[in-house]
Amino acid sequence: MTPKLHDVVAEVTERIGGRSAAARGEYLERTRRRKLVEPARGKLACANLAHVLAASGEDKARLQQPVPNIGVVTSYNDMLSAHQPFESYPEVIRAAARVAGATAQVAGGVPAMCDGVTQGRAGMELSLFSRDVIALATAVALSHEAFDAALLLGICDKIVPGLFIGCASFGQLPILFVPGGPMPTGNIANKQKAEVRQRYAEGLATRDELLSAEMNSYHNAGTCTFYGTANSNQMLMEMMGLHVPGAAFVNPNTPLRHALTVAATQRAAATSALGNDYLPFVEVIDERSFVNAIVGLMATGGSTNHVIHLVAMARACGLTITWDDMADLSRVTPLLARVYPNGEADVNQFHAAGGMAFVVRELIDAGLAHEDVMTVWGPGLRAYAREPFLDAGKLVWRDGAAQSAEEKILRPASNPFSADGGLKLLRGNLGKSVIKTSAVDPKYWEITAPARVFESQEALAAALKSGIEGDFIAVVRGQGPRANGMPELHKLIPALSGLMAKGRRVAIVTDGRMSGASGKVPSAIHLTPEAVSDGPISRLRDGDIIRLDAAAGVLEAQVDAATLAAREPVKPDLSDATFGVGRELFTRLREGATPADEGASIL
Repeated sequence: MTPKLHDVVAEVTERIGGRSAAARGEYLERTRRRKLVEPARGKLACANLAHVLAASGEDKARLQQPVPNIGVVTSYNDMLSAHQPFESYPEVIRAAARVAGATAQVAGGVPAMCDGVTQGRAGMELSLFSRDVIALATAVALSHEAFDAALLLGICDKIVPGLFIGCASFGQLPILFVPGGPMPTGNIANKQKAEVRQRYAEGLATRDELLSAEMNSYHNAGTCTFYGTANSNQMLMEMMGLHVPGAAFVNPNTPLRHALTVAATQRAAATSALGNDYLPFVEVIDERSFVNAIVGLMATGGSTNHVIHLVAMARACGLTITWDDMADLSRVTPLLARVYPNGEADVNQFHAAGGMAFVVRELIDAGLAHEDVMTVWGPGLRAYAREPFLDAGKLVWRDGAAQSAEEKILRPASNPFSADGGLKLLRGNLGKSVIKTSAVDPKYWEITAPARVFESQEALAAALKSGIEGDFIAVVRGQGPRANGMPELHKLIPALSGLMAKGRRVAIVTDGRMSGASGKVPSAIHLTPEAVSDGPISRLRDGDIIRLDAAAGVLEAQVDAATLAAREPVKPDLSDATFGVGRELFTRLREGATPADEGASIL
């Protein structure tokens, strides 16, 4: 029997459904009426269809028959390790489709930028909005109305949320997400790499030492092995039932990875409207899927970027999710995993310890996840509590590990690392913000200290290099979505971590983002209203006493309300954020972006 659902999980699910009723109803109605009952390309005029067939090679005759045609949307590029494995996928998918009595065509590509490359650089100011560009590119790829199902090849930070938002407009299609997997574990642990970064920030390591450490960590095809946004994406796709079960953390270029890609192709073909098992995206994703995703995020200590992405993804499906929903779910979800930066293990070690199959089973059995959902694999989330393996070359599944292979990495819900998921919502006279505490030592959860106010991360970096005396809270403003695109500020972490290691009390307050890899520095992020919208952060001054209390959920300036209101807001100087590396092309996106708690989106 499925355990009773936790009261808070049930209540949050119900209120999401209630507040979303009108928009969700409209989404369901307009999507369901587009159900395909014949090959999608059958509606095309002969001249249109000829363009679809022209370069299809050996599939040309088959495409003229009533067989499913699978559209592939890919984020392949060979400069970024996570996306390079997708190079060979189209041929694998085409071959698998033929065996399944179907065809497959690459419908289009989407951009895939890497925050690891652009961290601390001007290009980072395009990063968040690349998600919306990817959503638009996904829609363009599928707009030809030539496809009966879709496979979405994406893995990293903005790519999976963007693909999700784009494909939601094609919810009449069966849609599966197909990952590439994490790179094998490197010759240096993530913790050691962070230590070298910290020593470099303090002038105690050379650039050659730093580069050597980085290259020994980032060394092969696949995602980075820490538990940042990319690997959090893969966890979400499992929790939402959009993967072939167990596909998240299998390394690239292995027989099992190949078999899972073939299985995704077969499932896409089998669930098109041309067969007997029609299972479109619109019948898979609902409010329960999102609650499961949020619970999974909290249980594994996942990336704070998803506090923004999940709101935007939900809206694409007619659902309204709030930060309060996430905070309430975090409060009752135990932390089951410690993966860097929330621990010392990497995702490969997490996977070996029991991985997603273990997490899914524990959450279902604890009444924290909806088991009674639809997934691309069929009814029930419990299919994702099984793990794939090859038996004489055949892909089969077995029950996940009954016990964690390493409780320093993965624990049961009955003995978690902490009783909550480590995401806290902060409120006060500065607005609304979030903080991730799962990697922060509890002794640093509360700090009351004077503000040091900076208008850019470069200004703070320079001040840290020169030396800042005493305890302080660094306020970095003008970093919100409408200012400069809400870049990640992770590059500041090594220097601040160094101060903490010396016994200093420091924290960050910002209307910008912090990387999914950031950890031990207490960081009140995504503050809204942002400075460019005259939010209270724009009225802060050097020396104002700020209280950040993660346990109490408080972020406030200890400044008289009348005094704070009377101050002239400091408008961000955006002259350096307007041009260069394509930023001029994103002006309208910045101007039209919603606040962070509404998804920081133009869509």
